[in-house]
Amino acid sequence: MSLSTARNIAIVVVLGLVVWLVPGGGETATFLTQLLGAIFIVLIAVGCGILYRNFRGEIFSLGDTWRFALYGAIGIAIVTVAASGRLFDSGPGIVLWFALIGGASYTLYLVWQRYRSYG
Repeated sequence: MSLSTARNIAIVVVLGLVVWLVPGGGETATFLTQLLGAIFIVLIAVGCGILYRNFRGEIFSLGDTWRFALYGAIGIAIVTVAASGRLFDSGPGIVLWFALIGGASYTLYLVWQRYRSYG
């Protein structure tokens, strides 16, 4: 086992002990979940920014309609992931979550097809 693997296992064990032993550990778990969610959303936004910078010319060559569809799909996906906690609290929310993510994914696929057809 490598040193980095042992370190990662130790981090997970320590976090588990914090949740189990420390008074208010449930609140700590909630905080850590929210922190990881926020980090995930920031990483998605940074990744989108890097992709935009690398493919700026191709994005502008799509035209206004497809570019709007691309930006809209990315925005809907980010907001849906950010609201996952609230949406998963109810049955209709779960259906809405899957519909929004599915619609955003399909729109991204259509934009990609459009890009490939003229590339």
